[in-house]
Amino acid sequence: MNINHLAGMLGDSCYIFLAMNGLWGLYCFILLWRRLGQLCFRKPAESAQFVDDLQDQLLVDSDAALEMCEEDGRALPQLAREAILNGGLEQEKLRGMLAETFQHQILSDLEHRMSWIATVIKSGPLLGLFGTVLGMMAAFGRIGSGEKVEPHHIAHEISIALICTAMGLITAIPLNFLLSAGRIRMQKLQESVSAGMARILDTLSGNSPEQALTSGGAR
Repeated sequence: MNINHLAGMLGDSCYIFLAMNGLWGLYCFILLWRRLGQLCFRKPAESAQFVDDLQDQLLVDSDAALEMCEEDGRALPQLAREAILNGGLEQEKLRGMLAETFQHQILSDLEHRMSWIATVIKSGPLLGLFGTVLGMMAAFGRIGSGEKVEPHHIAHEISIALICTAMGLITAIPLNFLLSAGRIRMQKLQESVSAGMARILDTLSGNSPEQALTSGGAR
């Protein structure tokens, strides 16, 4: 088996690698989007209503407020639960603990999935370029062999090069837009949690709901 034949075989196998790369990126995005859906409120009004209801419960019965948070698996209720359970801490320590919990238990998982999507985006064009180089190696190797070369043989090997390039771009471009959409949604999650927790922590510190709302808006 000469190097030209090996290059042709590897060029054909690049189709498989490119397809697997694209499918992995799409799978990671589906997991990311699904997880964001589990953590976020569908509308900002729902998040604000949850905070209003929780503030009312905290002023009446902290156990009922805790039960209200335990029944909800979204990010804001779970952080509110941690805040209620650790309400005896100083405000500065409590805020630091909640920020660390949010980073390690929620954001780190999302960032891990995003990093895989970013890797797929970078790998797509590189795999495509690899297939392009192999296809051109096979084509020029056939021409340089000195044998009589049929045009359709050269066309086949050059087509491998061009198709690999196209597949790499087809993988990278849509996933780049999808990754941006995921980042925007994660940023909205962070903003929603930050605003909601500011109001909840003000209520836990003894402020009235009106004062908490003013304080949360000022942040």
